[in-house]
Amino acid sequence: MDKGSFTALGIGCAPTLDLAQMMAHKKAIVDKMSTRVHSLLHKQGVTLIHGHAKLAAAGQVEIRNAEGARRTVRGASIVIATGSEPIPLPFAAFDHVKILDSDDALSLDRVPRHLAIIGAGAVGVEVGSIWRRLGSRVTLIEQRDRICCWCDRDVTAALERSLKQQGIAIRLCSDVIGVDKRASGVSIQLRTATSSTITTVDADAVLVAIGRRPSTGGLNLAGIGVQAGAQGALLQQAFAQRGPAIWAVGDAAVGPMLISKAEEEAVACAERIAGLPGFVDYSSIPYVLYTRPEVAMIGKTVDELVRVGAPYKVGYFPLATNARAAIDGIAEGFVKLLVEARTNRIAGAHLIGPGAADLISQVAIAMEASMLCEDFAHICHPFPAWSEALRQAAMAAGGWATHI
Repeated sequence: MDKGSFTALGIGCAPTLDLAQMMAHKKAIVDKMSTRVHSLLHKQGVTLIHGHAKLAAAGQVEIRNAEGARRTVRGASIVIATGSEPIPLPFAAFDHVKILDSDDALSLDRVPRHLAIIGAGAVGVEVGSIWRRLGSRVTLIEQRDRICCWCDRDVTAALERSLKQQGIAIRLCSDVIGVDKRASGVSIQLRTATSSTITTVDADAVLVAIGRRPSTGGLNLAGIGVQAGAQGALLQQAFAQRGPAIWAVGDAAVGPMLISKAEEEAVACAERIAGLPGFVDYSSIPYVLYTRPEVAMIGKTVDELVRVGAPYKVGYFPLATNARAAIDGIAEGFVKLLVEARTNRIAGAHLIGPGAADLISQVAIAMEASMLCEDFAHICHPFPAWSEALRQAAMAAGGWATHI
């Protein structure tokens, strides 16, 4: 809820920010999760070796520790799970003070007076949403004609409206042609697609969020005959080569850079190494933007369905009609289901509003089960709950919604 919603309920509040305590809390949570993972590895008998690794030969990994000592580990299978790293601007390297990457932007020791963000994708809108709520002036700079261009167009339009209402400035169709560091911050030079005029945005710091690339450099892939794709991405399946198999999972592998996708690939990889039929259904992996409001999507967009000429139906339900939304004072957001016209199966779902990250899992289950839309619409949901909106959207796709 925002301050206005609390006021409407007769609740007065004047929150204050202790940024140092907030960062300490964040670090404590990260440390707790890290310790838990280490504990799980230990319980499963996994040996953890710290160091810099590279592929020395087929079935051999050479590891160099902090002191420079080297050792070789041999295995019947090798899994590359090296993650990803932020992409810098070619003319402005990260200095981690004024030119920031995403790690820097989540560890600032003060609220920037003005934070400029280059790139209005997932990282850009999420980090911008956070710092705007904490009191920073935020400017999003995007080269394309809309934010989060892989999302449904109705969703991005609604998210853009909401971010602007929150006070975030959005500069679309803008190419960054220069970044100058100054004593007081940074100066960013922009040129729009429709004009040769150069404009300037001055800020305390700039977050460069133009994307991430797999951290596969330095692994000696070419040396053992493994060919990487665009920006170092690898295929997830075993490489055809002599000797032990090499696998890739997570951000090092082709596909969306999502923790949930990495986990699915890791499980499938372990199953296949063990001789089981491991499989990942990439068509039903959810995407989430942890902005305010939350955004979640799964499956196809309208643009993708139109591109392949697939007939479809739309089930749309505005959250403002939902009883829980009325209770919580929420007037924005919606659920949009895309349904295959021939089979009546759910082809995709696009949500914006409270709880979207949790609601999308229901659609994932329905898609994995190849559930027909009318079957999904007949599932009883509790009242009053956000999840009722999913049922109403499914009913709307069939033309028999009761609350629109």
